[in-house]
Amino acid sequence: MTSYLLKGVSVLGGSPTDLLIKDGVIASGGGKADETIDATGLVALPGLVDLHTHLREPGREDAETVETGSRAAALGGYTAVFAMANTSPVADTAGVVEQVWRLGREAGLVDVQPIGAVTVGLAGKQMAELGAMATSAANVRIFSDDGHCVADPRLMRRALEYVKAFDGIIAQHAEEPRLTEGAQMHEGEVSTRLGLTGWPAVAEEAIIARDVLLAEHVGSRLHVCHVSTAGSVEVLRQAKARGVRVTAEVTPHHLLLTDELAASYDPVYKVNPPLRTGKDVEALRQALIEGVIDIVATDHAPHAVEDKECEWAYARPGMVGLETALPVVLSVLGEQWELIAERMSRAPARIAGLTGHGTDLSPGSPANLTLVDPAARRVVDPAELASRSRNTPYAGTTLPGRIVATFLRGEPTVLDGKAVK
Repeated sequence: MTSYLLKGVSVLGGSPTDLLIKDGVIASGGGKADETIDATGLVALPGLVDLHTHLREPGREDAETVETGSRAAALGGYTAVFAMANTSPVADTAGVVEQVWRLGREAGLVDVQPIGAVTVGLAGKQMAELGAMATSAANVRIFSDDGHCVADPRLMRRALEYVKAFDGIIAQHAEEPRLTEGAQMHEGEVSTRLGLTGWPAVAEEAIIARDVLLAEHVGSRLHVCHVSTAGSVEVLRQAKARGVRVTAEVTPHHLLLTDELAASYDPVYKVNPPLRTGKDVEALRQALIEGVIDIVATDHAPHAVEDKECEWAYARPGMVGLETALPVVLSVLGEQWELIAERMSRAPARIAGLTGHGTDLSPGSPANLTLVDPAARRVVDPAELASRSRNTPYAGTTLPGRIVATFLRGEPTVLDGKAVK
């Protein structure tokens, strides 16, 4: 295995130092290496971990594959991603989650960990084979019907009770479907002006409130996907103060973009949950800083051209985000490297129980890390994205920071800003 000396790197924004990568781990002291990388001006972060990625395979390989999504993740500084279950067939059996897991291992660019469906076919009627997925080679610990809410409270309670036996997590897409039927964007002043059916904030907040009560009653672990409203933040704040075992995520796009963008009728801005108001954005940012929201997760949602370049009403919701996540967070939080490492690496790895990731870059730790040039600026060009899809809301936008290198267990997956394979 090739050894690497990162010369003059700044670990989490600290003073320049030399970092030696040898035999897949961070080695103690300096010393010689097979390759020396001039890392002057670069910041080293533990490899990023995404708890919410859509890789589309099996079934929609026209939009993304495990390999192309893994490459996009590595270029974004990620060393591990969790693949959502809304594939075709749905990842609701041991066989399908093992297929995704094996495809990730074959790609070898990031660690791909499947998320299993909570219900059969994401239909919300019958609980899926959670135990079989948990004991499979994929070792599934997070289950979600993302894209669909587990709306039945009895079924949600049963799922929370079931995963408690192996310290699993139910990750909920919080959306009361009876309040969002036909919804096209956030319900508010802009939707009224545009004449589009609104997606009310209370549809998210009501499910979160219900589910934290269920999790508290059962004593199980709940994770809330893509929190998007100020009201949701307050529900989570109160639940955490009571000691409920709940964690939550926010996407980069909900930290930056608002519902005003829907006025363009450009379907690239159509997402679920929808872009909210400036007031919501400010509340989400503050909650992330405080830790009321635990992590940033991309909700990377690639779509084929025909699913996005159409009329707004017929467009599929979702945005690609793996390659732009860190730059967007940098634009929102600034160079708060310790906070970024906690919210984008350590905390997601800790929530998922993912060993070897989210560790400090200290001697003996697995060499899962990324190097960032904070002085660089990048104009986002969809044609340059590694993802198979191009539905980025940041086309033409200048974002701070550039991923220079990513290492997975000491092996480079990205060097000089380019994928190694």
